[in-house]
Amino acid sequence: MKSMLRFLMLLAIFYVAVRPAVSAGSDRDIVYQTAPFQSLSVGVYDGLFSFASLKEHGDFGLGTFNGLDGEMVCVDNVFYQVKQDGKPGLVSAAALTPFAMVTFFDEDQRIEGVNVESLAGLGQIIDRCRPTKNLFYALRVDGIFDYIKVRSVPAQKKPYRPLVDAVKGQAVFEYKNIPGTLVGFWSPLFADKVSVPGYHFHFISKAKDAGGHVLDLRFRALDVQLDRCLGLMLITPENGDYFSAGLDGEEHRDLKKIE
Repeated sequence: MKSMLRFLMLLAIFYVAVRPAVSAGSDRDIVYQTAPFQSLSVGVYDGLFSFASLKEHGDFGLGTFNGLDGEMVCVDNVFYQVKQDGKPGLVSAAALTPFAMVTFFDEDQRIEGVNVESLAGLGQIIDRCRPTKNLFYALRVDGIFDYIKVRSVPAQKKPYRPLVDAVKGQAVFEYKNIPGTLVGFWSPLFADKVSVPGYHFHFISKAKDAGGHVLDLRFRALDVQLDRCLGLMLITPENGDYFSAGLDGEEHRDLKKIE
C-alpha cells in the first residue's frame, strides 16, 4: 500500500512539473487563423474577431481589417494597420478582423547571408532549405531591403465585391534601401482551401512609416528565420455573411491574380 501511494505521489509530481511545459511549447507551435482565406476571396469582409483575442494566440502575423481596411502586420507582439496611404498605425484591442494568421515566433532554422533579386527568388531559396513541404512555417527577415514593392487595399463598402475585384483599387508603393521586417507564412499546397498556398508576406519598416502586402523585393546578405509550426487552429465565424458564403467554388484559382 505504501509503495502504491509513493508511486501515485511521484506520478502527480511528474504531471504537474512536466505537463505545463509540454502544453506551453505545443501552443507556441500552432498557427492560429481566423476564418478560411477562401471566405475573404468571396467577399466576407465583416470583422468578427477582436485583436484583443487575437493577441492571446500570437505575437507575429498578418491579416486584414473590418471591411478590408488595409493590411495587418504583427511583429514583436505589436499589431499595425497599413491603410491605403501606406502609413502604419497602431491597432486598438477593440478593432476587428475577418482574416488573420498569427503564431508565437520561435526561430527553429536560419538561412544565413541570403541574396535575392525577386520575391519568387526568395521562395526558391527557402524551398531548397525547408526540410518538408507538409508543415506550416512562419518566416521572418530583418534588415535593409535594396528594393521592396508593397500594396494596401482601400476599405470596402457593402455589397462587398470578391477580393480579386477589390484589389483592383489597391495603392502600390515602392521603396529603396529601407530597413524593415518581412512577416510571412508558408502554407502547404494541400491547405489551398484554408490558407494562401505557398508564400504570403507583409512588410513593416523599422521606422514604422511604411508597410503593406509584399508584391516584390530585392535584398542582399540578410538572414531568413524559419519557425516550424506543427498545427493549424482554424476558427470560423459564428454568424454573418460567412454562413451563406459560397466556399465550395473555385475562387481559389484567382489567388495568383490577388497575390
